[in-house]
Amino acid sequence: MSKTKSIDKTSLIADYKIHDSDTGSSEVQIALLSARINHLTEHLREHRKDFHTRRGLLAMTARRRKLLNYLKKNDLRKYTELLQRLNLRK
Repeated sequence: MSKTKSIDKTSLIADYKIHDSDTGSSEVQIALLSARINHLTEHLREHRKDFHTRRGLLAMTARRRKLLNYLKKNDLRKYTELLQRLNLRK
């Protein structure tokens, strides 16, 4: 088992929340999924044959894509700001 740095959910939620008790807005969910996706991508670079993790990674990217589509449809300004903050598009 490899020792890697874990994801600090509380600081991510604090960075992307809209109001004080916000833990489930689209922005927060996308930020948390992006952190987990980045973490799993690094894991898969080392463990190339871990197909169970690869399947989970594909599911997470699909969920993030759906949330991004929802945010784009409802609030384009927040969508573009979030893409810049997370460096998702180049």
